[in-house]
Amino acid sequence: MIHTYLPSPSQGVWNLGPVPIRAYALCILAGIVVATWWTQRRWVARGGDADDVIDVVMWAVPFGIVGGRLYHVITDPELYFAAGKQPIRALYIWDGGLGIWGAVTVGAVGALIGCRRRGIRLVDFADAVAPGLVLAQAIGRWGNYFNQELYGGPTTLPWALMIDPAHRPLATPEIGLYHPTFLYESLWDVAVAVLLVWAGSRFALRNGRLFALYVAAYTVGRAWIEALRVDPANHFFGLRLNDWTSLVVFLAAVAFLVLRNPRPEQPSSQATATVPAEP
Repeated sequence: MIHTYLPSPSQGVWNLGPVPIRAYALCILAGIVVATWWTQRRWVARGGDADDVIDVVMWAVPFGIVGGRLYHVITDPELYFAAGKQPIRALYIWDGGLGIWGAVTVGAVGALIGCRRRGIRLVDFADAVAPGLVLAQAIGRWGNYFNQELYGGPTTLPWALMIDPAHRPLATPEIGLYHPTFLYESLWDVAVAVLLVWAGSRFALRNGRLFALYVAAYTVGRAWIEALRVDPANHFFGLRLNDWTSLVVFLAAVAFLVLRNPRPEQPSSQATATVPAEP
């Protein structure tokens, strides 16, 4: 029986002379550029300065990349420190492996530094960046496609992803078609971005509540997508570690969304208290 499927990319690295150009890195960079551009538009619409966004991004992005890599290495140490492994590869970010919650948490520390230097409130900036951040995640997920990683279980659905033999699970080397979980999460992230724009305009969510909605909505999608994945992961009480992290983060986000005062204690020095229609 012949199945329709999504083909894997023929390559994920192009060499420009001695310099390797990696699709994974290009996807992350594209996400950062799009998120920065959109956040600038939203921040200016709130009465802020576009340069605020550049300054905060210059702090948040390096912190976020380091945090994302740390989370990945800490939660999957056997990939780098088990017998026969190469610990130096823990530094090879270009090979893939960034944990979103480490990126968001440590990236927020960098954003806080940038916000304080510009004299703006972190919660105001977080609300402005939320749609762009999740859209950046949607773009970044395509890096997993080029690396042929983080796919789901075997499937014969028309949109199944063909994985090359070198990248298939050791337990099922004869099976080539798998759930394209990178695509599921990318589409989910786009839907979350649309939700944030609508909810931000409809309910005037502010004071960090729009960012909390982003976190809650993203974790819902991450939960069911995580259940499809077959890549090695540490489990506790029958669930992957990322599932437990998502559960804790989801509950914290919902609590913040419900309990947080919707009105800012004081207007940001750069952004006005009035929130216009979401750009």
